[in-house]
Amino acid sequence: MRVTPAVELDDVSFGYRPGQRVLEGVTLRLGEGEFVAVAGPNGGGKTTLVRLILGLERPGDGRALLFGEPAHRFSQRRTLGYLAQRFELGGDAPATVREVVSAGRLAAGGLIGPMRRRDRELVAEAIERVGLSERADAPLRTLSGGQQQRAFIAKALAGEPSLLVLDEPTTGVDAETQESLAALLDRLHSELGVTIVYVSHEFGAVERFVQRLVLVRRTIVFDGSPQELPGIWHDPSHVHA
Repeated sequence: MRVTPAVELDDVSFGYRPGQRVLEGVTLRLGEGEFVAVAGPNGGGKTTLVRLILGLERPGDGRALLFGEPAHRFSQRRTLGYLAQRFELGGDAPATVREVVSAGRLAAGGLIGPMRRRDRELVAEAIERVGLSERADAPLRTLSGGQQQRAFIAKALAGEPSLLVLDEPTTGVDAETQESLAALLDRLHSELGVTIVYVSHEFGAVERFVQRLVLVRRTIVFDGSPQELPGIWHDPSHVHA
């Protein structure tokens, strides 16, 4: 029996303007429960790939499926967790960590009015999973960059996602924080079994945790175990089609 992949791109091409291709001939299948890193140079098409996976853009050619459905009209969008690039997240907002994470329940259930007991439990559980219980009522803007990223990961987790996509989650944080976030994602993957797509121009922090590494430079130039990656490609700027 054929198992439906979490993500399925078949010969996908896309451009934002006529005659211009950001991605071309991309074929990719990600199974449920995989932890996958998507890497490549800046401008190589990683964020566009994310937008196609999530159905925020439609392929110019080919098809993009989420759990067997056309991604752009996926019927269970509440099961998608998306951590956008950090400059889009609003880390200077006056909201507390708990308020930010609670917004993940609103997105998941279309909740109107006060949160139910189960919602509050899921929010508290998500905050605890990312190690921020002691800062739950602190304003988000008082947290370090790494702690803010943990808060936004908790927001995504509060929605009980089946797919978690993180776009450049370690931008602007130091190496120690990158390692800490990578270890957190590995633990969440092991405990929850959620499919994780980690997108970054550098992948050193997650290299020992991910099951697959996908390198993108307009098309997919490598897809396999990080241990199989040719040495020169460990610097994504050296990725050649």
